[in-house]
Amino acid sequence: MSNIKNCMTDDHRHCDDLFAEVEQAVAAQAWERASAAFAGFAGAMQQHFAAEEELLFPAFEAQSGMTMGPTQVMRDEHIQMRELMAAAQEALAAQDADDYAGNAETLLIMMQQHNMKEENVLYPMCDDHLRSQVNTLLAQLQHKLQ
Repeated sequence: MSNIKNCMTDDHRHCDDLFAEVEQAVAAQAWERASAAFAGFAGAMQQHFAAEEELLFPAFEAQSGMTMGPTQVMRDEHIQMRELMAAAQEALAAQDADDYAGNAETLLIMMQQHNMKEENVLYPMCDDHLRSQVNTLLAQLQHKLQ
């Protein structure tokens, strides 16, 4: 895990796996299991967003001078995903499979597009710009993601 791209991509996969557990529980109409799984997923997502917003993005912006570029787009998408997660959580609490499915589908598509942009564009840019501080930053990111 010697670079930012690998570290953060691994965490994307972790979040994806947790989200899949929610889907399986909803499909089985195991609402308590679905709610518990969703809480785990939402917590992992919030940790991921926090690692980016509090550590990675500020470091990248300070080093690159780009503050209104890709990091701002990612922050805006984090806001949209937080809103979708809140709506999905409400649907789960109401045991409304259709409402959950609609929010979850939108969230999944958004996560996939967001992750592609980060993994193919932003993280490689971070690895380039933050080479001199990558070891310190990786340690901080890994701590934040636990």
